[in-house]
Amino acid sequence: MTKRHPNHRLVKLNRSYSVEEITCLYGIHKNTVRAWVEAGLPAMHERRPMLIHGRELATFLQARRSKNKRTCQPGEMYCFRCRAPKKAAGDMADYLPDTEKLGTLKAMCQDCHCIMNRRVSVAKLAQVRGKLDVTFPQGLGQVSNSNQPNVNSDFKKEMNP
Repeated sequence: MTKRHPNHRLVKLNRSYSVEEITCLYGIHKNTVRAWVEAGLPAMHERRPMLIHGRELATFLQARRSKNKRTCQPGEMYCFRCRAPKKAAGDMADYLPDTEKLGTLKAMCQDCHCIMNRRVSVAKLAQVRGKLDVTFPQGLGQVSNSNQPNVNSDFKKEMNP
């Protein structure tokens, strides 16, 4: 199984790796490691097998991963269809609590009108919302907590003949 984002923490920094050892460490093809070397991963080419310092491998993988990150500013959510952080349509979002301290902001993308989600804790909601008008939809109460009886009854009174 190949890894799309290899974990740089698996690399021992004070060790040198051969191409085959890196392929075993991450479960990737040897041509992937060779492509990394061509893309700028420093390697020792003087000897065979070609060796790569662990510290340089970890730095290279961290740089590759951070290059692709798209951080969202306050009031933005990541739209998977647009593949970029976007503002919500009408600057409106709904907060749906999942637990006592964690919930999801749901909004519509202003460009493609696709639903966007952003996980957020209640403590950081003020920082994340920016200029968004956040509503907190109230769920329907349970029947057992109601003071009034349920009027949607399927029971019919039998009439005495």
